[in-house]
Parts: sequence; structure tokens; C-alpha cells
Amino acid sequence: MKKVLFIDRDGTILEEPKTDYQVDTLEKFAFLPKSITNLARIFHELDYEFVMVTNQDGLGTDSYPEETFWPYQNKMLEILETEGVKFDDILIDRSFEHEGLETRKPGIGMMKRYLETGAYDLSNSFVIGDRLTDVKLALNLGAKAIFIGETAAEGAALSTTDWDAIYTFLKQQRPTRTARVHRSTSETDIKVELNLDGSGKMDIKTGLGFFDHMLEQVAKHARIDLHIQVKGDLHIDEHHTIEDTALALGEAFVTALGDKRGISRYGFFLLPMDDVLAQVAIDFSGRPWAVWQAEFNREKVGDMPTEMFYHFFKSFSDTAKANVNIKVDGQNEHHKIEAIYKAFARAIRMAVERDLQDNTIPSTKGIL
Repeated sequence: MKKVLFIDRDGTILEEPKTDYQVDTLEKFAFLPKSITNLARIFHELDYEFVMVTNQDGLGTDSYPEETFWPYQNKMLEILETEGVKFDDILIDRSFEHEGLETRKPGIGMMKRYLETGAYDLSNSFVIGDRLTDVKLALNLGAKAIFIGETAAEGAALSTTDWDAIYTFLKQQRPTRTARVHRSTSETDIKVELNLDGSGKMDIKTGLGFFDHMLEQVAKHARIDLHIQVKGDLHIDEHHTIEDTALALGEAFVTALGDKRGISRYGFFLLPMDDVLAQVAIDFSGRPWAVWQAEFNREKVGDMPTEMFYHFFKSFSDTAKANVNIKVDGQNEHHKIEAIYKAFARAIRMAVERDLQDNTIPSTKGIL
């Protein structure tokens, strides 16, 4: 869904004349400090549509003739376009406040399509303006408000007079990356809840104690919140439980990562554990591939068959659409597989980390 910045004009982009509140002469035409620079940064770095929403009292009447408005409106747009900033829509209400029209802010008469189409994520959109009517407009739209003013405005997510602060605030407004997956077959019933922006909270019950312990390493060391509940046909063997859990977990990663905008994409970690050295590299490339360089001499570690170690990572790779490259050297079998899972977790942590300075998709293809 699309996110929108509904941006006021006078007092927000342009200085608002305190005499008659009309930008209708060259002497009155001036940009707010740092508005051009930061509008350009927001436009190019963040994922918002730009919509200008402005009340221009009596535009087209004797009190505000058209010919005194459009030269400065067009000049403003021309200057912004030299920085690559373009508005997807420009909404101008010409009424006077006493008329009480629905089209006048904070009324939403001009913005109904943003409410009715279902294509817009208004809860993560913002109204930016210098009046309390802009804050009320945000409330009426189900959006959030950024208030430009010397004093804090009740109900605004941010109150400031500094466009640098607006840029920084919006840069941090990336949605939490979560997913819920329910995979149900005749062999297993699996529920996975994942929060990539979590803190390591976990609740994992697969019916296999050692497998639970390994998945707990992933939650802890990747610093993700992970809830996994599995009902599997363990009366047959462990295969379906381990394989299907990996498939569901990989699917959850695909959902939570979305279009992968702003992530590091690549993660790699070299982890020692006593006699063992484990190496894991991962690339959330959109293409599955698994490389496994690990040998185990025991049939099981705990209640988990060692032949299923590779199968877990291969299954995760298939549904996460990721390259996973794993290598381990050492003697102790328990240490070897635990080191692999911990290194896997730390590689994930690196790969899914978001760069506050770059919200683009990390590929020259423009898609992952």
C-alpha cells in the first residue's frame, strides 16, 4: 500500500506573509529554511507520494485574483522540480473559512479518493503543516501529523520548526517487519510469528527439545522475536516436523522482508565455539541455493537426527529465497551444530539490518 505526505504550502514550504497571508508579490516569495533540501531528500530516499493540500482564501475573487497567485505557485513548483521533487497531486481549496465547505482543511472533501480506493496506507502517512487545522486534518484522515511551530501541538507526532528534524523523523518511520504463517498439512500443523525488529523474545515448542534449543539460538542471536508452535507426526519420525518448520520459517522471512527496501541483504559471520569454527554467509537474493560443508559422525544430537541439519537449512533456503552457505570444522558434534545455528543467526542479523541512510532496494536490478 502507498504512503502519502499531505503537505501544506504557506508556512510549510513557503514563508507565509503575516500581513495578508497571500504570496502574491516577489517580495513575499521565500522558502522556509532548509525546506527545499529536505523535501528533495525525503522525495528521493523515502517511499512517500507527495500531495500538496492548501487553503487559499478566496482565490479567483477580487480579494485574491488568479493572476497574482499562479506565477508564484508555478515558480515554487519549478524550483522544486530542479531538485527532482514532483507532487503526485495538488489540491487547492479556494473557499473562505466562514463558508464551512467540506473541501477546506481540516475537511477531507478533496481527499476522498485516498480514503476510498483502499490503495493507501493512511495510518503510516503524514500531514505536514503549520496550523492546528493540519493536525485535525491528519486525525480526520486517520494519518499522523507533523506540526511546524514554536510550541508543541497536541496530537502531533512531531512538533518542530526545523526541516532537518522532519527529515530525520520520517527517516525513522519504517514499519515494523512482522509475519504470521500458518502451515497445515496432514503431517504437521505449524504456526510461526516473526518480528525482525524485535529484541530476542521467544516461545518455541516443536516437540523436539534439541531443535527448540537451536531455534532459540536463532531468536536470541539474530535479535528477532520468534514464536513457533508445532504439532507434528513425531510418532512416525522427526523428518516432517523439522522440514516443515524450516519451510514455514522461510516463508515468514519472505513476508516480513517485503520488497527488502533498505536492508543490508548480505550477512556473514565466523563464530568460534570451543574446538569448533563455524562459518555462515547468507544473501536474501530472491534465489534459493544452499551450500553445506559439514560432516557429523553421530546419528543424533539430542533428539534431532544429524541428517536433518542440512535439510533444515536447505528447506529454509527454498522458501526464504535465500543463498545460504555453511561450513564448520571441529570435533564436538554438539558444538558444531550449535555454532552453525548461532552463526546463522548473526548472519541473519547483519543481512536484515536496515540502513537509515539508504532506503533503496539493494540490487542494480531494482527488485529482489
